[in-house]
Parts: sequence; C-alpha cells; structure tokens
Amino acid sequence: MNTISGVRLRRALSVALTGGAVLATGVLATAPAQAAAPGRVTLAPAVRAPAVPSIVAKGGFVMNNATGKSLYTKAADTKRSTGSTTKIMTAKVVLSQPKLNLDAKVTVQMAYSDYIVSKNASSARLIVGDKVTVRQLLYGLMLPSGCDAAYALADKFGSGKTRSARVKSFIGKMNATAKSLGLKNTHFDSFDGIGNGKNYSTPRDLTKLASSAMKNSTFRTIVKTKKYTAKTRTKKGGTRTMAPWTNTNTLLGSYSGAIGVKTGSGPEAKYCLVFAATRKGKTVIGTVLASSSSTQRAKDATKLMNYGFAK
Repeated sequence: MNTISGVRLRRALSVALTGGAVLATGVLATAPAQAAAPGRVTLAPAVRAPAVPSIVAKGGFVMNNATGKSLYTKAADTKRSTGSTTKIMTAKVVLSQPKLNLDAKVTVQMAYSDYIVSKNASSARLIVGDKVTVRQLLYGLMLPSGCDAAYALADKFGSGKTRSARVKSFIGKMNATAKSLGLKNTHFDSFDGIGNGKNYSTPRDLTKLASSAMKNSTFRTIVKTKKYTAKTRTKKGGTRTMAPWTNTNTLLGSYSGAIGVKTGSGPEAKYCLVFAATRKGKTVIGTVLASSSSTQRAKDATKLMNYGFAK
C-alpha cells in the first residue's frame, strides 16, 4: 500500500467511526424522548367566561350569598324607589322582636281596610274584626303583598299610645335596622313601600337586606311558599277559611332552585324583584329595580341568576 492510499484509508475509517459515534449518541439522546411520548401531557382548552348579560331593569346586583362576593352590578348603588320589596324589612323587623310569639293574635282593624282602599294598594283581603296570628300576617305580607297585613304588623310591633305613634315607631325600627346592617343608601318612610318621597334603596343594599333576612328560618319558609291558606277566628268566635294567598314571585314555579324572595311595583318604582336560588349547594341572591313589566323583571332575574351560577 502506498502512502497516498494509506492516508485515504485512515481518513475513511476516521469518518466512519465518527459517524458511528454521532449515530450512537443520537440514538441514546432520542431514546428517552421516544419512550416518554405515550405519556405526553395535553393541555385542556381554556374555559370561556360566560357573557355578561344585558337586562332591561335600570339597576341590578347579584352576589354569592355565602361569601358576599359581587358577581354582577348595574347601577348597583343608585337610589331608587323600591315598591313592595320594602316589605322584606317589615318582615325582618317583626322577626327580630325579642320573645316573638308567632301565634299571638291580632284583631283586624277598620283602619287597615280603609288604608288599602284609599291607596288602591295590594291586599291580603283581611276581614275587619277577624283575629289573625302574627305568622298569618307575615304570609299575608309576603305572598300577596298585603299592605293591610303590613299595617297590622306595624301597629302591633310599634310603640306608642296611638296608632299613628306606633306606625312611626315601627318605621323608626326599620331605619335603625338598615343602619345596623350598613345599608348607607337606604331609607324608609313607610311600612309597605307606598312612600312619601323618602322611601328608597339600591340593588346592592336590598340584596344585603334579603341575605340577612334569609338567615331566619321562618322568613325562608314563608318566601319560598307558593300558596298558603289561613284559618282565622271571626268576630263572633267562628272559624273562617281565607281564600288562598298566592305568591307574586313567579320564579318559584318557573326557575329551578328558586327559594324567594319578594316582588315590588309602583308608578315610580316600576317593576322590582329581589330573588334567590340554590343549586348544587351554591346560593346566588340579587335584585333588579325599575324593570319594564312583571314578566320582564322575571326575565332579568333569570339572566342574572344563570350568570351567577355560571361564574
């Protein structure tokens, strides 16, 4: 073998050996990756957040009832007339009375009947002279939204020698309770929502009020009841079976998980609804104020509850 041939042979062997080493290194480097391929982690697609709903009501608010976390707001702190959602506070004040006897009797006065006639107000159709229990009055207050029942409760649980003084005292208790709950944008000048220019609240405040009221088991039982029939004692000592009271909150029969709370309406208030529902252990609670109709307020509330549960 000549020198040139020997050099060529050594070069060829060198290239072959180097290539083999690279090939061997490549096999060793890629083998672990090939072995790991079957266990490769695949990232799940991102969950799309629910679209923020549009409601007709001028004001709205929804929160998680357990945590108080805000889930939706629309003019949530704007003061508005509240209509009969005021009666949530009426009920709360009654149920907060020390040593409350729900079976205590109250005699229906002519003043209560005259009041609803003069105001063309919603009524529980209480009969003058009948004796009704405090419990029955609360059902009459919250289901058919009876302003006569509201008047009877204010008269019963206010303090003073005259009916006027007792009613004023009761409204004072409503405002004191609002202050204790930190409802800074709320004021009452009536026991039923038929105000005199100074009866107002906000979606956020009403929701907080309802959340507080719902801690009372009697309140919860009443506001989720669709129908209730009261048996009262007549003036002559007999028994009267009242026509059934139907809850004005239509969500109780149409929205899965609905548990309350109270409707309201009026020339200034328009159509209002404080609502709550529970699904899979989660409760959302909220308020819509100044919607365009009784049907629309329910639609607005439905949108907000769906959104609250989706979040």
